Amino acid sequence: MTLRIFFLLVLAAALEVGGDALIRAGLGRRAGWLLLAGGATLVVYGLMVNLTSLDFSRLMGIYIVIFFLVAQATAILFFHETPGRPVMAGGALVVLGGVVMSVLR
Repeated sequence: MTLRIFFLLVLAAALEVGGDALIRAGLGRRAGWLLLAGGATLVVYGLMVNLTSLDFSRLMGIYIVIFFLVAQATAILFFHETPGRPVMAGGALVVLGGVVMSVLR
């Protein structure tokens, strides 16, 4: 995986997490403009994640690892949530799966 693909996937993960956060905020505040902003952000995410040259199954396997890491960082930094042991254990399995997909071709 090239550095360009890695940065595209990190940006896509940030867009997906951000879009979801906007929709969550829109539902909580009953603010239609936040729902629309979240939807638009998720469309851009969908375009961004598919700009890579990886085959779909490998792309999604690697992307899910990056998404998990970005989502946990967002939960900690912006929502002040601390991941519990089940999240950390499951996340370790997700990361391990991504390593296996990246190393074994």
